[in-house]
Amino acid sequence: MAKAQAETDQEFEDSLPTTTKKLFEDQYDDETVLYFFRLHPIVMRKGLVFGMLGPLLGVIPAAINPNLGFGIFFGGLAAGIILGGIVFGFSWVPWYFSVFIVTDQRFIQISQKGFFHKAVTDITLAQIQLINYEVAGVEQTLLGYGTIVVQTYVGDLTIHHVHHPAKTAKRLQIILRDKGILGAPPAFNSGQ
Repeated sequence: MAKAQAETDQEFEDSLPTTTKKLFEDQYDDETVLYFFRLHPIVMRKGLVFGMLGPLLGVIPAAINPNLGFGIFFGGLAAGIILGGIVFGFSWVPWYFSVFIVTDQRFIQISQKGFFHKAVTDITLAQIQLINYEVAGVEQTLLGYGTIVVQTYVGDLTIHHVHHPAKTAKRLQIILRDKGILGAPPAFNSGQ
């Protein structure tokens, strides 16, 4: 068991980037990115379903009147695919640009909400107390996603739809353990 844990820890350390170049806009000069993840693609399901309606709507005129010919069919299909891609894009952009970044100093959540709204949550690693995860129900179990709760001194940060929440929580815990944050008793000032 200890050997398997050591191999897992070594694989994790080997996957860490070794460069110090800036990988995101707000990165400090002396900061190194240790881990990066996105939400599960299931968050795009509504956009995918509505996007698939585009090609269907595009071929309806040719289905109603087959005498219109193949030009109308393929033209409508092409227009429907373009419409479906645009509709799906409204789900894809927030998924792709919403990221979670763990550096050697902080945990950063960048949430893209639409095309012109971005929210950033920035927590220093020293503020994190616990990291828990939950996989609830058949859908989450079969598709491999769940919820991670990062408990901090200022409140909880709940992240829904995390891809492989057990692996992600474990990596976060390994980073915090290596930084001496988890597993160490909190430092209290006795007032003297």
